[in-house]
Amino acid sequence: MARLRARLTARVGPEGAIRDRCRSRVLESALAWKLLDGADADTGQARERLEHYLRGRWNGGDALEQVMVAAVLGGDAELPKTLLQRTLERAPSFTEARKRTFLQALMIVLTGDARPVGEYRPERAAFALKGLHPWAAVQVTAVKVVLAVAAGRRDLVEPGDVARLTATQRGPRTWEGNVLIHLWVLHALRRLTGWEEFRGLEQLVATGTARVLEHQRHDGGLPFVTDVDTWCTATGGVALAAAGAPQVLLRRVGGHLARRQLLDGGWSFTDHAAVTDVDDTAVALQFLQTCGVTAPSRVVELGWQTLARVRGTDGGYPTYVSGAPSEASMTAAALDALTPQPHRHVEALRTGLRFLVGQQQADGSFPPDWSASRWHTVFRVVLVATRPGLPRVPGAGRMVERAVRLALDAQNADGGWGQQEGDPSDPLSTAYGLITVCAQDGPQPATAAAQYLLSLQQPNGTLPSAPDSIGPRPLVFNVPLLTDIFALQALAHLACRFPPPDRARPDAPRAVINPPRYDGAPALPGGRP
Repeated sequence: MARLRARLTARVGPEGAIRDRCRSRVLESALAWKLLDGADADTGQARERLEHYLRGRWNGGDALEQVMVAAVLGGDAELPKTLLQRTLERAPSFTEARKRTFLQALMIVLTGDARPVGEYRPERAAFALKGLHPWAAVQVTAVKVVLAVAAGRRDLVEPGDVARLTATQRGPRTWEGNVLIHLWVLHALRRLTGWEEFRGLEQLVATGTARVLEHQRHDGGLPFVTDVDTWCTATGGVALAAAGAPQVLLRRVGGHLARRQLLDGGWSFTDHAAVTDVDDTAVALQFLQTCGVTAPSRVVELGWQTLARVRGTDGGYPTYVSGAPSEASMTAAALDALTPQPHRHVEALRTGLRFLVGQQQADGSFPPDWSASRWHTVFRVVLVATRPGLPRVPGAGRMVERAVRLALDAQNADGGWGQQEGDPSDPLSTAYGLITVCAQDGPQPATAAAQYLLSLQQPNGTLPSAPDSIGPRPLVFNVPLLTDIFALQALAHLACRFPPPDRARPDAPRAVINPPRYDGAPALPGGRP
């Protein structure tokens, strides 16, 4: 734990940010490679590097990535219906229509084959912009344009669509730090230049292409987003505080987070984006309220107001905008940002917990979220539902018991957990699982999980990472530092269950490891990691 804490402390910059670059991914690299097809000679070296990266992934990655690589480098590929269905099942059901057309347009771009849309019948639900946040609205518009051009459907492309796409290319950097959406926009605009009425977009495409290549990684590939530095700072701050980092360091992290608050009172995933989300807002608020950092009251109040504005009538919270479907993981995060002062938020906590009870599935898990691991939402729900001072909600105790039981039953023989049922253990899922089983009274599951993490720790303190974060759902990307962050947080939870050092002698009473108490008593004595 000390080695992890030291490693993470070393990543805190002078301004208080904790930064790590998003790693290369096949999806963006394949789209970029196709974009450079036929481009000027100045991009030849960049295209060669992209091809080198893609060839290295030909037999690696998941099934969908292999289809993408085959489509680009082999010149022909199909997306099997079984793989399409498996992919759609990994995303929330309310996104299915959009994801289906996303994948359809992707295969057209990568293969250059427009035959699948010869009899194209647009799904209205796939292109409806109502209730979408700006990133999704731009992506949906770009996908629609790609499909419309492929089908020869000029009537589907409206002037507002072109204006929405070109607006993303006017700034000095990649729009909102989102490399994927930037690439989709460029592909859509390039296709529109084939229609007489849209000539003149060529220079915009050329400039945008040069801009996206600024993010080419050392391995030749391109990432999903430029970075998730605000997310790393918020989650890393929570972990460092839980692990006993010096207050001077925490104040520096807190100062940076306070400065990153945007005009609407929320936070985004990166310094370069203006669209706020519940996830980053909630964790930033948790850190600023509970980790010994004195944040200006107006910062916290504005954050609470942001969460209140998007809260659904069902008591749950969506990821981005008011009116979008509520989600279990976002709701757990938002509620936890309210629990430091539960008396201020009694009704929001009551209705939110009720929503979570209704979201739990028969096996004790919850619907897919922004992590590839089912344990991400599980640990969040267990934490928030066992905080002190919560209002009584029927079924909340049973919800925690079922979630913890699921974790106990699914623990692998090596002490870890995998992302989904039957998957081999990985450190990040194990960190989530360890936090979950700290909420029950048997020490052996937590001991085994800690031993698994310790067995993988490298001399410099770090742990090996596996892609876990998702965007867009259900496609996974990798920010390795997040494994260290959550492993440190998990070990801090475990350390909270140990007796104080002055009691750690043979004749001292054994540490009392209490099961969760649903009357508002804290489940984790000695702190709030």
